[in-house]
Amino acid sequence: MTSAIDIGRATALSDAGDTPARLDAPGLQALAARSVAEAKADGAARRGPFRPEVWLNARQRHASRLAVHWFRSADVAVVAAITVAMVWAMTPGGLLSASLAAALPFAVGAALVLGLMRSLGFYRFMRGQQTPLHLAAVAGVTVAGGIGAVVMDAILAGGADLAVYIVWTALITVSLYVLHMGWSDLVAGWRAKGALTPNIVLVGATRHAETLIKDALKRRDINVLGVFDDRLARNPDSVVGVPVLGDAEALMTHRMTPYVDKIVLAIDPKAEKRVRELTSRLSALPNEVTLLVDPVDERERGAALDRLASAPLASLDGRVDDDRRAFNKRIQDLVIGTLALILLAPIMALTALAIRLDSPGPIFFRQRRHGFIHEEIVVWKFRSMRQEAADATASRQVTTDDDRVTRVGKFIRSTSLDELPQIFNVLKGEMSLVGPRPHAIGMKTGAVESARLVAEYAHRHRMKPGMTGWAAIKGSRGPLHSAQDVRRRVQLDIEYIERQSLWLDLWVMFVTVPVLLGDRAAIR
Repeated sequence: MTSAIDIGRATALSDAGDTPARLDAPGLQALAARSVAEAKADGAARRGPFRPEVWLNARQRHASRLAVHWFRSADVAVVAAITVAMVWAMTPGGLLSASLAAALPFAVGAALVLGLMRSLGFYRFMRGQQTPLHLAAVAGVTVAGGIGAVVMDAILAGGADLAVYIVWTALITVSLYVLHMGWSDLVAGWRAKGALTPNIVLVGATRHAETLIKDALKRRDINVLGVFDDRLARNPDSVVGVPVLGDAEALMTHRMTPYVDKIVLAIDPKAEKRVRELTSRLSALPNEVTLLVDPVDERERGAALDRLASAPLASLDGRVDDDRRAFNKRIQDLVIGTLALILLAPIMALTALAIRLDSPGPIFFRQRRHGFIHEEIVVWKFRSMRQEAADATASRQVTTDDDRVTRVGKFIRSTSLDELPQIFNVLKGEMSLVGPRPHAIGMKTGAVESARLVAEYAHRHRMKPGMTGWAAIKGSRGPLHSAQDVRRRVQLDIEYIERQSLWLDLWVMFVTVPVLLGDRAAIR
């Protein structure tokens, strides 16, 4: 169907002399259709050949990568449950009366199965992996676990009841088959949506960028979302179909950054001064920055692309890496957050009732704030201000005796009860119980946006924001009146990100209530 806008555009062209002054209806429709086709073609060129069908931000993509830990946790739970059930069934007096000789062979077999699956990389789910071969390998590992259990039984008891261990092996094999078929289907679905395909942007419209894009088009395991280059006057509108979206400064505030996994400097490494300058400027972003070293042959180019496309799922090796830390933190948020919601539900209900009786307006206040890697999230709070004076952009920070704050609002702000609805943000995965406090988008310190006062400001977005945090218990809470206040908070946030651990989080949560309630000088 031809829209009014299309016909209007065709009429304007006619008046401008680009077409005959008068067109009949079929001619007008043809011209309008051509205009639509040209617009679509231009839009496709600006989107580029790698544009994902479904846009997933860094937090959503990170959650998919961490799913491998959930997979293994489910496998451990199932193998442990089957093992305990078998020992229970074999012990007439019940599980507590089971002897070491009866339980140890099954425990050894279970540990062997789970240990081999982890060490042999059964949770990598690499691109192109064949599910039948994967399931055959799972069967081989479970058989090895069964043999190990039989050998241990022979050592301890002098003779093995093969039928029992055959049943145990068969149950574990079938259970792991079902689980791993489900895991494989999930990973395949994520790959189809692009959740496991790294999104990168290139800085530098160079021959290095052109070569990388051509190779990436053949492989299709990397999305090149755009190119940025300071020398725009000499650059084309696109590089091998990938649009040039602006200079390096434009990348700093581009709406694409929450969806970018890596920023790749596609410039000559020999231009050391320019590399240092760009690295310094881009280090203010929370995204990872890497330098593409010019490969000398096809093999090295393939290796470079492999590194960019690597780590589609989190690693399960023994080192404490960011993925394992993020997974442990997510478990902590779900367990403690759920318990907190149950325990605090009566207090939240009373607070909601008090707000409703105190002043007209909604119970909750919603505000758009920065989340993980510049993601925009909607943070929930109990309303503490008069409805007509609500400030969703935090253009004016709260001051002592602020006339916008209601009577109930003063109490819930001084006790931090207004923050309790953020538990829902935590359970949803947008926030964490402990982390850098989320700032409103566009929040100002004086007349200047706070994010522009400190170069490292965006580093605080390298971890999900928290309901409480290291900065909050160290006195940096409430409004930021100067660049020095912003700098101190950013320093404390970065210090927390570098030190984060389960025990530090538990300590922060433990001291939050007495510290905040005892800080009478803070403006809230």
